Amino acid sequence: MKRLVILTLFLSFLITQSQEDISLDVSSISDELLSNSNAVIRLEEQFIEVNSQDDMVMYYRRIVTVLNEKGDVYVGAIAGYNNYTKIKKIEAVIYDEKGNEIKKIKKKDFIDHSAVDGGTLYSDSRVLYMSYNSHSYPYTVEFTVEYRTPNTAGIPSWRPMSSYNLSLEESKFSIVDNANIGLRYIERNFEGFSIEKNNQENALIYSIKNIPAYIREDLSPSLSMVLPKVMVAVTKFHYYGVNGEASNWEEFGSWVEQSLLKGRDQVSPKTRTEILELTKGLQDPIEKAKVVYDYVQNNTRYISVQVGIGGIQPISALEVDQVKYGDCKGLTNYTHALLRVVGVESYYTHVEAGNERVDFDPDFASLEQGNHIILAIPSKDNLVWLDCTSQIHPFGFIGDFTDNRSVLIITPEGGKIVRTVDYTNADNKQVTTGQIKLNENASIQASVVVKTKGIQYDNRFYIERESKDNIEKFYKTYWNYLNDMAIDSYKFSNNKESVEFSEELVFSARDYASKNSNRLIFNPNVFDRNLFVPDRYRNRKLPFVIERGYLDEDHFSITIPENYQIESIPADFHLETKFGIYDIKFARNGNVINYTRTLQINEGSYSREEYKAYRDFRKDVSKQDNSIISLILEN
Repeated sequence: MKRLVILTLFLSFLITQSQEDISLDVSSISDELLSNSNAVIRLEEQFIEVNSQDDMVMYYRRIVTVLNEKGDVYVGAIAGYNNYTKIKKIEAVIYDEKGNEIKKIKKKDFIDHSAVDGGTLYSDSRVLYMSYNSHSYPYTVEFTVEYRTPNTAGIPSWRPMSSYNLSLEESKFSIVDNANIGLRYIERNFEGFSIEKNNQENALIYSIKNIPAYIREDLSPSLSMVLPKVMVAVTKFHYYGVNGEASNWEEFGSWVEQSLLKGRDQVSPKTRTEILELTKGLQDPIEKAKVVYDYVQNNTRYISVQVGIGGIQPISALEVDQVKYGDCKGLTNYTHALLRVVGVESYYTHVEAGNERVDFDPDFASLEQGNHIILAIPSKDNLVWLDCTSQIHPFGFIGDFTDNRSVLIITPEGGKIVRTVDYTNADNKQVTTGQIKLNENASIQASVVVKTKGIQYDNRFYIERESKDNIEKFYKTYWNYLNDMAIDSYKFSNNKESVEFSEELVFSARDYASKNSNRLIFNPNVFDRNLFVPDRYRNRKLPFVIERGYLDEDHFSITIPENYQIESIPADFHLETKFGIYDIKFARNGNVINYTRTLQINEGSYSREEYKAYRDFRKDVSKQDNSIISLILEN
């Protein structure tokens, strides 16, 4: 009887929607939704039926009006499938500006393509996508698709809004647990939005209407942090042939350990003997781990192999040992297995990787979260982090791809949510030391040493692997205000033990100073100008985030022509705010001007009301970094 009531509720929902008169005439869209929009979602419906632990059907319908060429990316007429997820129905209909049908695209007309790039050795993941090039705007696309899959572990979330310059007329999400296997959900960022919902024990319905487009503002947080979403899961689930049961991260981690990882940590006797010999005499677990990590970097390579148990279960360590390649799962598990051989504990770790930080939700265990696997090694009260897919990163350094975010570590006691290392402010340090000779013809000759650590190291150490042409192109772009730069020599030093990259250059540049009659006018900040000033907004909508702080320290000595004297020079300047610190000092010793500069930017999340103060701080920094010294020829 309960199931009948629930199904009746959902059928009523679908019939009511189908009977609504949805006008596809673009003139029916309100001015509020057209403002700042490249496209408008007219209607989005998502209906999910969980029929058993290993049977789920998903229905999806999306009607989008594309207003201009930039809006083409929001059509979303694409569907993925593999050996487990089957597309039962798929169709698209194109309408003109008035809502008249132009073209109907059936399943056979969709393009079938691999879902991965050429760097993947093998994958059963494929996509069907609509190929349609509009010759006029606006136009509307109605896209419908129906899936069936045994994988009930990764139920899609409801995210009615996910992009800038995209507005929404209506979005509906509904799910029913016909099998009574334990429907779980969590709501995020509902405050300030008018969301209708009708939730029961085994069924959820959500809807939202008329959301204007968001404009991308400088330093805005990820929209996933401010816009509403609902994450959904079932307690008893199925994942690529394996049943599971979990209602929290501890239980979920135990399932991964017992069902997906157990028995996959064996290596060949030959490799076992080899790794024991390499670590012979070492007592410190971290020193052993460094040897193992170096061995993996030098003896394996990363190749994506997207088959098997989705994004979590690796191929066995023995298989990686034989073929000497693997994806993030395989190489991480292989490193984990080698560490076990030498008696070092480590934890297989699931993370949402990317330059934009995305956290695992600590209160909601779901397989929809995460896209990468790394390794954690306990060391006293800390964790040492390894990205086993990288053949170039130093031991214990993971850079901005997986830094400072909540992740799931798989321990013998179950899953735990922890945070990866945070490279904060002064950790991301750049020290630039330069000697500059200013000539009477306004040219300069210079030598400079740039040393970087932390995320600034991560942004630069790749240079040493580039060709000569690319290296010279890099510096000419980096210092694009130097005219006709001619690089005489360069030298790099990559200290992986201290994680410090050093660059030494000798070069010359024409017309660095402005020569006017008997004057030379130049900027003393030759190597590290920071002129970034975020855009001004009359009515900023979103808070702002400085994701990664940093510290720049500069020490330049500028030798001026002997027959010139200083006519004007900027005053020393110091500014300290919650957003950072800026300091410059000038000192003269004969015909040498010593310039010292410090800029620290503090990471953090700030309210939109603080944005003006931050912008004023950056304006002051830019102004001082653009200041000039005037020299005059002695009589």
